[in-house]
Amino acid sequence: MKEVTVQELKALMDAGADFQLIDVRETHEYNFCNLGGELIPQSEIPNQVDKVSKTKQVIIQCRSGARSGNMVLWLEKNYGYTNLYNLKGGILAWSREIDPTVPTY
Repeated sequence: MKEVTVQELKALMDAGADFQLIDVRETHEYNFCNLGGELIPQSEIPNQVDKVSKTKQVIIQCRSGARSGNMVLWLEKNYGYTNLYNLKGGILAWSREIDPTVPTY
């Protein structure tokens, strides 16, 4: 599984790169804190696969990187994606290493 660090994600954001950021946490988690990605809760991914780009880099994130990692593997196995990256450490790493104003839970 391919991964990006929070530093690499910040660099992509700062550069205005064309990529898709998908947050697979639940709505209440997203509402508490988020990185501005598109919310598609893990349980809804199977019904919304068409929203996941096959043509540009897609970074999938969650709280710690576990759920997003599972979704990367599932999408690769079941739908043949080759452009997916897990955000290593999730939003917890973002808060710890990039922006401490992002609350954690």
